Amino acid sequence: MEMHAEHLLLIGALLLFASIIASKTSGRLGVPTLILFIAVGMIAGSDGLGFIYFDNAEFAQTMGIIALVFILFSGGLDTKRESVQPVLGKGLALATVGVLVTALIVGFAVPLFTELTLIEGLLLGAIVSSTDAAAVFTILRSRNLRLKANLRPLLELESGSNDPMAFFLTVGIIGIINGEHASLWSLIPSFFIQMSIGALAGWGMGRLMTFTLNRIKLQFDGLYPVLLLALMMFTFAATDLIGGNGFLAVYLAGVILGNSDFIHKKSLIRFYDGQAWLVQIIMFLTLGLLVFPSQVIPVMGTGLSISVVLIVVARPVAVFVSLAPFRSATWRQKAFLSWVGLRGAVPIVFATYPLIAGLENAQFIFNVVFFAVLTSVLLQGSTLPLAARLLRVERPEGFRQESALDVELNKQLTGTLVSLTVPPTSFAVDQLIVDLHFPKDAQIILVERNGQFISPDGATEIEANDRLMVMAKKPQKLDEMIQRLGMEISTAPLPRPLPIE
Repeated sequence: MEMHAEHLLLIGALLLFASIIASKTSGRLGVPTLILFIAVGMIAGSDGLGFIYFDNAEFAQTMGIIALVFILFSGGLDTKRESVQPVLGKGLALATVGVLVTALIVGFAVPLFTELTLIEGLLLGAIVSSTDAAAVFTILRSRNLRLKANLRPLLELESGSNDPMAFFLTVGIIGIINGEHASLWSLIPSFFIQMSIGALAGWGMGRLMTFTLNRIKLQFDGLYPVLLLALMMFTFAATDLIGGNGFLAVYLAGVILGNSDFIHKKSLIRFYDGQAWLVQIIMFLTLGLLVFPSQVIPVMGTGLSISVVLIVVARPVAVFVSLAPFRSATWRQKAFLSWVGLRGAVPIVFATYPLIAGLENAQFIFNVVFFAVLTSVLLQGSTLPLAARLLRVERPEGFRQESALDVELNKQLTGTLVSLTVPPTSFAVDQLIVDLHFPKDAQIILVERNGQFISPDGATEIEANDRLMVMAKKPQKLDEMIQRLGMEISTAPLPRPLPIE
């Protein structure tokens, strides 16, 4: 049957429906969601029901890279500076030293039970060396683990920032095999150059994104996500073009933007969280379609051996070595971090690079990596709650972990609520709220204008004689706002008294 656009849309919709339904049941079955996404792709593929024949590694790699850009950017937007600062050193150590140690241990072990050479073993080690942001974010949030000692932000920081190192090692070792680089030592200057350019580009683009969103004043609100999409893609592509690490740049740009004030912040963060889920599902479906189970079965023994080395030896050694300088990390915390070395779609995406480069044992490496990823997600992902309890890093049952919504509501409903009237002489008139840079502990909850009530956001423009319902946690913050804007406290009663605790 000839495939038309409507057929492709129908197939795509059915695959998305199947993936979402699978994710709905995954929690009850105790199976990580990511495995079910891949399983849907495998079932629909050539070795499954045969609905779709797909063996285009280049397309799968392109989809994987696009998905990783979205996932890393969305992860950066959700990364809070106050939660990351206490674990920044540990996270960077795991994302660099930890990845390198993991790659070296796996790389030297692979030739012992395979016919791969040492350099090919190091390539395989580099491919599986990073933990997967999508896997870690999804499993931690779906299981709602209540972890002690900033373990959760540390895991999310590591998984969001270690892909650049693994990508650099993978591409660099392929270059050595193809004769583009002389040796591993020749990669050291390139590493510092790529990471430095990536970090600077990410910081600069994050600031530029904030400035652009607050200054451009688009006529249609629906164009703001499109603008941010263009800036995000430009960050990755331009950084890569000038020799920097695009993945690092995108993640850091997301962190800088997410910790800044900009208009439509909540809606944009929600939008990109949804987009990250969409591309994540598409990526796993595509990778599932790319895999031929009949080719994976013969390498199960080798894949299991590599998984054992990775889970039992390489990851624990990498964690303990990386965190050795940090005395605050206990052995229980290190043991739990060792067990949460989840592999996911990233190693499978990186495994397409040897295929496209035409390396001799590329298909074997891809199949082994795929099996190792399945083992990691199934075994480690499904036993995280048990590991947390056994190692005593889970908070007690009586502890209530606040959601982001709880925190936001608590911030808004505690403090002093007053009504402020904007005089025509105030310099706040005709200014956007985001441009006024109010104190962090003072928020405009409601605006009364010409007898109508407006729920404000950063893009709301203040007009003369507006009546602002302001919540301030501390009296001095309220005084600072009044003094700065030249407002006066209204003696009129509030339209609806609110109980403030």
